[in-house]
Amino acid sequence: MTVTWEELGWERLADGVGRCRLPGWDCTAGLVLGPDATLMVDAGSSLEEGARLREEARRLTGRRVTHLALTHPHFDHVFGAAAFPDAEVYGAYGAVGTDALFAPGGQGREALRADAVAEGLDARRAAAAADALVPVRHEVRGECGLDLGGGRRVRLTDVGPGHTGHDLAVLVPGAPAVVFCGDLVEESGEPQAGPDAVPARWPAALDRLLGLGGDDALYVPGHGAVVDAAFVRAQRDALAARFGVSR
Repeated sequence: MTVTWEELGWERLADGVGRCRLPGWDCTAGLVLGPDATLMVDAGSSLEEGARLREEARRLTGRRVTHLALTHPHFDHVFGAAAFPDAEVYGAYGAVGTDALFAPGGQGREALRADAVAEGLDARRAAAAADALVPVRHEVRGECGLDLGGGRRVRLTDVGPGHTGHDLAVLVPGAPAVVFCGDLVEESGEPQAGPDAVPARWPAALDRLLGLGGDDALYVPGHGAVVDAAFVRAQRDALAARFGVSR
């Protein structure tokens, strides 16, 4: 038996499009439903969170998740990916192979595991998720479309680098259009720039996001409440000032 978005505690954004805010790091996971296929956007911070997302998607649709888009290679967005073993996994250009995607500084799984533990994830859960990491099978260079059936086509776009070297955005056209931004946009706190960030190119990545969604889209941050184009423009300008990037 299927249930509604609201019964599962998800936020419905548009017809067949929703997201949830996971506990702990307030990380967003998104879901896009089509008649023939289902897309999950990001997978949570642990195998347990990934399994929760998989089960909630099944309860919403009665079907399995067929596609998984990972917006960027940080543990709180990818450590649940192994819970979707049958899904086609997408990431930004340069992300083919586990070590290519999950490797700030080329350190691979160990770097992600250590970061997760430093951020407060239980060491055993972090190790299990790192060991189980699945490779990205489809890297997006420029843009690609996913046909979910019934005329629903989703656009995956390599909009980075910015927050990381591999930032993927997901556009769901419609009224309103919905753009899943990953951590290029954050609402619940200041955007975080770690050692794998590319600050000089981050404002330009936000320009590409705005070009993708337009003025009337809903922009879904990696953390925090859904925002509008004005918020994204303001965050772009703040990042340009913070990092000394001329506009």
